[in-house]
Amino acid sequence: MLRMMRSARGILWIVLGTLGFVNGQALTGVVRSAEEGPLEGVLVSAQRVNTPVTITVVSDAGGRYSFPRNRLDPGQYALRIRATGYDLEDPVNKNGQVTIAAAKTTSADLKIHRAKDLASQLSNAEWLMSMPGSDDQKGFLLNCVNCHRLDFITRSRHTPAEFIQVMERMSTYANQSTPLKPQKRKAERLLEDRGESRRLARERQAAYMSTVNLREGAMWKYDLKTLPRPKGKGTQVIVTEYDLPRKTIQPHDVIVDSAGIIWYSNFGEQEIGKFDPKTNQLTEFSIPVTKPGWPVGELGLRSDRQGKLWFGVSFQATVAKFDPKTEKFQTFPLTGEFNKDMTQVNMASPQSSHVDGKVWLQNNGFAMIHRLDPATGKFEDFAPFKDAKEGENHNIYDVIPDSHNNVYFTDFYAEHIGRIDAKTGQIKLFPTPTRGSAPRRAQMDADDRLWIGEYRGNRIAMFDTKTEKFKEWEAPTPFSAPYDVALDKNGYAWTGSMSSDRVLRLDPKSGQYTEYLMPRFTNIRRVFVDNSGPRPVLWIGNNHGASIVKVEPLDE
Repeated sequence: MLRMMRSARGILWIVLGTLGFVNGQALTGVVRSAEEGPLEGVLVSAQRVNTPVTITVVSDAGGRYSFPRNRLDPGQYALRIRATGYDLEDPVNKNGQVTIAAAKTTSADLKIHRAKDLASQLSNAEWLMSMPGSDDQKGFLLNCVNCHRLDFITRSRHTPAEFIQVMERMSTYANQSTPLKPQKRKAERLLEDRGESRRLARERQAAYMSTVNLREGAMWKYDLKTLPRPKGKGTQVIVTEYDLPRKTIQPHDVIVDSAGIIWYSNFGEQEIGKFDPKTNQLTEFSIPVTKPGWPVGELGLRSDRQGKLWFGVSFQATVAKFDPKTEKFQTFPLTGEFNKDMTQVNMASPQSSHVDGKVWLQNNGFAMIHRLDPATGKFEDFAPFKDAKEGENHNIYDVIPDSHNNVYFTDFYAEHIGRIDAKTGQIKLFPTPTRGSAPRRAQMDADDRLWIGEYRGNRIAMFDTKTEKFKEWEAPTPFSAPYDVALDKNGYAWTGSMSSDRVLRLDPKSGQYTEYLMPRFTNIRRVFVDNSGPRPVLWIGNNHGASIVKVEPLDE
């Protein structure tokens, strides 16, 4: 017997009758539409009632989806789908609830039909693809997705003058603000945002946004474009989402320790989180406040060889260390002239601190790099762009040490990769082959090759620190805007998107990408690969969705 109903949120609840055991599957079926028949690349998600865990699989070339028995425990489940341009068919029988039985296989074919509200399903990348104009003209909107989705703009009715007022207000918010929790800055935006150039840029941007919203009618004056559904290897994946208890939690950096425990930095709140995926238990640890009244939240999260966790506490102008064994924090606030209203310490990098005892960090407010001696609490200061020409702007985003604790850094405002020699302090700059690429986060592999997310270049880059040569691979989807890169033990490079709701896996040897669509709108920052098991597993945080996400490819 199969009974179905649609809830107010569009979730399909199913009473699942027992139809026998088939190949170790707990739940299987075919997804069909009246127009196309069986559909490949439809994401089917199952969430057990009253739990924070959702499992997602993807339909194959024949439209069939299957949940392995070891992924769905006996109990009651809700199903939902993701297939841009489609909704679940309204069920005939609206009674119902939910059951998967032990040692049984349940069959549930799903019918879908064309969506009534396509706009509500578009990713940020699909909005950008749909908007008229050149990539240069609308590229500034990649700044907006840091805090909110682009339909905040496209569904508005603002005039150019009203958009300028909105932009002025937005510029007073800290980077970690969201519509659920805005936080005011204590200082104006950085120098590059001030003056006549800012006014002219905002006028251009406001005029453009007023042409892509609903100011002049009930519908948009351009066609809404969608990305293709997953196919081939992109369907061979299982995605597990763990919902966090508050919508305001922003799991920016997610990492896994040697015991399989998940740790995350909370971009908008003054805690770090510890999550056990076996028990679904979450523990939060409150970080000491060092600048009362300033915005709270932290960003980068990295481990030293002893398993201590290091991170920057952003506008608190502090580097913090957390010992998971003692559950104690140690904080190192910046001092003197480099701790002012605009100071913002996001990244702390202890990966090679065993070499000389020093930890590298950046200072976003000053385009500075500092080196901390934790034993003394003293900082050394480095200014790679102190001789910059008038009107030339730089933004040091990430700092990544090599095996000798020399540090490499990314210039997000332009295209520079820089190096500071740990012994001499000598600074050297290397421009990426793609100008204006906006290198963002990066990670060093075991061979001292730097893997970089080129946010505006829409590329993954690799910089060989020994030969000082670059190689770049353009992402297949427009506006993927790679944020970070992690290498797995099989040699694949992984990145995630703040715009397309996708994670990408690159085979550097062939240059081929595999894209995995996420089950929901997913704002991805850091990517982390756990190589401890038989297959690499990707972990990410949904920074605007208050969830931790595990991505398991099945073709390795």
